[in-house]
Amino acid sequence: MPNNADLTFNISLTVLNSLGRNLYRDFITVIGEAVSNAWDADAVIVDIHIDRKNNEMIIRDDGVGMSLNDFAKKFLKIGYSKRKDGEATSKGGRPFIGRKGIGKLALLSCANRVTVVSKTAGGNVIGGTIDNGSLDAAIKDDLNQNEYHLEVLEQHDIDEANLGEHGTTIRFTGLKDGIANSIEYLRKSIALYFRFSLVDNGFKIVLNGKTIDFKDLEPLINNTEFIWNLNSCDDPLARMILLKAHSSKTITTKLKLSGFVASVKKPKDLKVLSENEKVGIDLFVNGRLRERNMLKHVQTARIPESYLYGQIHFNDLDDGSGKDRFTSSREGVIADDELFQKMLAELKGVIKKIIDEWDDFRLKAKEDGDEENPRKSKRDRASSKLFTETAKEYMSGKSPRAKDKVDKWIDALQNDAEFNFSSYAECFISENLLRQYIQDNKLKLTNSVQKAADRWRKIERENKEAANMEIQISQEDDDKNYIGMHELIMVVDPSGSKGTRPNKFNIDEAEYTPLRNAVMHTSRLSHDAKLKLTTVFNNIKAKVKRIISTS
Repeated sequence: MPNNADLTFNISLTVLNSLGRNLYRDFITVIGEAVSNAWDADAVIVDIHIDRKNNEMIIRDDGVGMSLNDFAKKFLKIGYSKRKDGEATSKGGRPFIGRKGIGKLALLSCANRVTVVSKTAGGNVIGGTIDNGSLDAAIKDDLNQNEYHLEVLEQHDIDEANLGEHGTTIRFTGLKDGIANSIEYLRKSIALYFRFSLVDNGFKIVLNGKTIDFKDLEPLINNTEFIWNLNSCDDPLARMILLKAHSSKTITTKLKLSGFVASVKKPKDLKVLSENEKVGIDLFVNGRLRERNMLKHVQTARIPESYLYGQIHFNDLDDGSGKDRFTSSREGVIADDELFQKMLAELKGVIKKIIDEWDDFRLKAKEDGDEENPRKSKRDRASSKLFTETAKEYMSGKSPRAKDKVDKWIDALQNDAEFNFSSYAECFISENLLRQYIQDNKLKLTNSVQKAADRWRKIERENKEAANMEIQISQEDDDKNYIGMHELIMVVDPSGSKGTRPNKFNIDEAEYTPLRNAVMHTSRLSHDAKLKLTTVFNNIKAKVKRIISTS
């Protein structure tokens, strides 16, 4: 009988599959794991070379490298965590990105053959090759970890690794799903999701000989209209966007969130990666992407959502306390985590505020806003849209100075134009409905009304003669088309004009006519006049609706 001291766990290699050897489906995730390892190793440069023709990829970094013990006891040990001794940062002071130590499964299983070559300063070259064909056979035969051995390095492996004084090279041969993504797609994805080279001058990512930088995100940056910074955000990407944005604001939150939310000119501008993949609002923790498309947690079903993207940083989710809040795939946060739920509640308020302000920003920029925003009536929104489309024809100048001046004049007209446009529409509809009512009921014009119609017909004729104009102006040469609300009411409700009883309709009309005439002559009404016109016309509108409903 064996001694208890001789009893140890014997882990079958099938555990690799159970842990998620094929969990990492996204090619960009594989690159991200290598970039994350290089960051944790205090690398300055990560050089990625993709050979689509030979279906091969090489990722080389100049980090601290690995000793034989590091390679055997740390890199090849699935589940080894850099933080097991309570350390949260590298020797260079960088916050560790890795946590559970299973992300390397993405690296070790994504190709037919994976060769790792590494070297510490002053140390020997170490490494080996994982042949996933033979590993699959070992898993099928239910071997344990001591019965599967890596292939030893050949000299050509060491030569092709092209290491300097220190660093690590990983060569992927026969990538399992091939390299489906274009180099341009990969550059943009790395810039967005593994943004270290954009935010840290001491870290650079190179893809096929060209450094990843802000130029890779120019299509997104140039099509950004508005940006909201969260708290005291000092983000290089946000600063670049700020240079292009029309408007910006800062939002303060209770939780220690940072980052930004921005909006593009058109929803299609979010498709900078591909036609089938939109950029969204993503969550980062200690610099690492932890969850994409945070809007799925705080949906409002409002139009502006389809214009928004951004990067939210909440490092408290990985605060070194030892609590792991991330899913096994490392591509999401555990949904019912209490701190995560608090963050979502805060984010929901932020997004609601942004959506309301987006509407204001858009209307000020003479563009369509959020038609579902109840803070502005549909009628006022339609008036605003009509004004915007009309004003665009005037918003140009021979020089930038002239254009800026005219644009300011037009901006000053916006609120008055919205009121006048909708007021004109109400006048046009109500007066023409009364004309139709008179025609339908065959009502006769009184003598005084007929005289008014004749007078206005004469004025029109004289004006046409002065202009040498022969065309007919009114659609129909009919007496009732030459009279306004005052005369129309005298025909529709003559009892009030005879003084036989007080008539609210005529009282309202008496106040309405001078205001209506000011609107028709494009005058900008005072605040008191707007209030009066709104009140009076509501009364008249109710009377018109009552009258025509009886026809």
